Amino acid sequence: MSEAIDTLETALSRLQCVLVARRAYYTPEKVSWGQYDILEVLRLNGPSTPSTLSDKLGITRTSMSKSLRVLKDLGFVTQDQDDIDRREQRTIISESGRDFLSRASTGHHDMAKLVTGVLTPGEQAIYTELCNKVSSVLDLSRT
Repeated sequence: MSEAIDTLETALSRLQCVLVARRAYYTPEKVSWGQYDILEVLRLNGPSTPSTLSDKLGITRTSMSKSLRVLKDLGFVTQDQDDIDRREQRTIISESGRDFLSRASTGHHDMAKLVTGVLTPGEQAIYTELCNKVSSVLDLSRT
């Protein structure tokens, strides 16, 4: 491995550790990234059936069912019968789920404030561009 890759790998690993630790500080509940995405989709789009959530997030029905069970046990979602198809459950984000997302958002905002304190506006623009570029390539490499 080259020294440049070693240095980059170390930097990415350290950043990941710091971000995960800060996330755990604001949201200590054991919520996976996929479960977080489910809550965010429900917050943005309102109540939804598990099958619709599966389609939107590209998650298998089995994985969706397991994730919803965890979120339900945490009190972050509730389910009732769908008005259109009474055989399907409609999933709704609860106040506790909204509170969880609010705490996560506070964590994101607090981190951004800290970063703006140490980076110049030009560095912030470069950092934002690089983060978006790296996030995109890492996200695409999952598929």
